[in-house]
Amino acid sequence: QVQLEESGGGLVQAGGSLRLSCAASGRTISNYAMDWFRQAPGKEREFVAAIRYSGATYYADSVKGRFTISRDNVKTTVYLQMNSLKPEDTAVYYCAATPVAYFRPPLRHYDYWGQGTQVTVSS
Repeated sequence: QVQLEESGGGLVQAGGSLRLSCAASGRTISNYAMDWFRQAPGKEREFVAAIRYSGATYYADSVKGRFTISRDNVKTTVYLQMNSLKPEDTAVYYCAATPVAYFRPPLRHYDYWGQGTQVTVSS
């Protein structure tokens, strides 16, 4: 079993920054990659960023150049540094764990999800 807990969300003005954290626990966490998703009201959940154990990263076009994903393998924590935030970044942000090594697997391949953290960007 793997548990994921996000933190770091909040209210920020457009152009500001936030850093989200996702702390993972569980015996087999080292077998999983942890990615970030978000879901805005009335919209589908969408992919945001991914990182693999090698350090390779992948971003949605909408956040490329503004968001940075990183991973502390010792602390089993994944971070999402969000800069130059826009009102359209407002959403609940989730981290999710997948045993799949390639980027952007189907959602059904994510075995575990956190409870989410709210990010609100005011204009």
